[in-house]
Amino acid sequence: MKLADLDPALAAPARLAIVATLARGQRLTYTALREETGLADGNLHVQTRKLMAAGYLIRERVQQGARTATRFELTERGRLNFLEYVRRLREAGEDSFAAARGAAGADKRRPADPSRVW
Repeated sequence: MKLADLDPALAAPARLAIVATLARGQRLTYTALREETGLADGNLHVQTRKLMAAGYLIRERVQQGARTATRFELTERGRLNFLEYVRRLREAGEDSFAAARGAAGADKRRPADPSRVW
C-alpha cells in the first residue's frame, strides 16, 4: 500500500477518531464528541473545521433552552470515505499477514534451539 492510497483527511489520528465516532450514525454535540474522542477543546475545534472543509462533517447550531449547542453529523461523503479508508487498511493488513505467513513457511532453517537465550 502506498501513502497516496490513503485519504489524507483521515490520516490524522484525531480526525479519524472524530469520523469513527460519528460513523455510528449519531449527531453529537461538541461536548459529547469531545468526551467520546478524548480530544482537547482546541484540537477538536481545529480538526472539526478541517473535516467540514473536506465535506465530511455538517455542523448544526441548535437552541437548547437559553444556550446554543453545536452538533456534528457525518455527511454521506464522509461515511463513504471512512468505509473506504477502513477497507484499504484491512486489505493492507491482510496482505501483510499473508506475506508474513508465506515468509515463515518458506524459512527452511533448522529449528530453533530452546536452550538458547537469544
